[in-house]
Amino acid sequence: MKRLVIVRHGQSVWNLENRFTGWTDVELSPNGILEAKNAGKLLKEKGYTFDVAFTSVLKRANDTLNYILKELNEENIPVYYDYRLNERHYGALQGLNKDETREKYGSEQVKLWRRSADVRPPELSIDDKRYPGNDPKYKNIPSSKLPLTENLMDTIERVVEYWNSDIKKELENGKNVLIVAHGNSLRGLMKYLDNLTKDEVVNLEIDTGRPICYLLNDDLTPIKHYYIDEE
Repeated sequence: MKRLVIVRHGQSVWNLENRFTGWTDVELSPNGILEAKNAGKLLKEKGYTFDVAFTSVLKRANDTLNYILKELNEENIPVYYDYRLNERHYGALQGLNKDETREKYGSEQVKLWRRSADVRPPELSIDDKRYPGNDPKYKNIPSSKLPLTENLMDTIERVVEYWNSDIKKELENGKNVLIVAHGNSLRGLMKYLDNLTKDEVVNLEIDTGRPICYLLNDDLTPIKHYYIDEE
């Protein structure tokens, strides 16, 4: 039996302000820092240890991981950063307040943009400062891989690609793996692992800062998963 732990980053300042965040690189809120530290304390209390960790290239996930590893006294384990674990890219909605966006476009349209598996929000233009190609952290990523907008299925595709290319081999080699990422990238991974339908994944919610443990068979099919604070 193999063990994987996934954690959605702690609350960010834009979560608090009810903004579409996506690939915008924002800080954790004070409450998000507390959530991250508490996640580490919980994992330590329950006896979890890790050999390797994976995270996105966004600060709110990186900082959450750092707080967790500090609480576990495991700051020296290998950590891998990859844009394929980034949050879903919300295109031209990034930075907008969700309530104000509903007033402008209507609740049904915003619901489609937020919750539909297939509908993409409006695209950015490549000269928009929010376009990832204008951010130095993505300078080595081919432009064909950098989104102008994404739906959930686009996000799932890149997450599963990274799972198959990098993450699963660590589990196959017997490593205890920790992934700290984002609501939609983790929803994508859970859809893949649990073979969820589009309707099921659209309704899947993941709490910030609450570690989830997956118990996996040797072929990495899930036995079960649960929030560790309910263990």
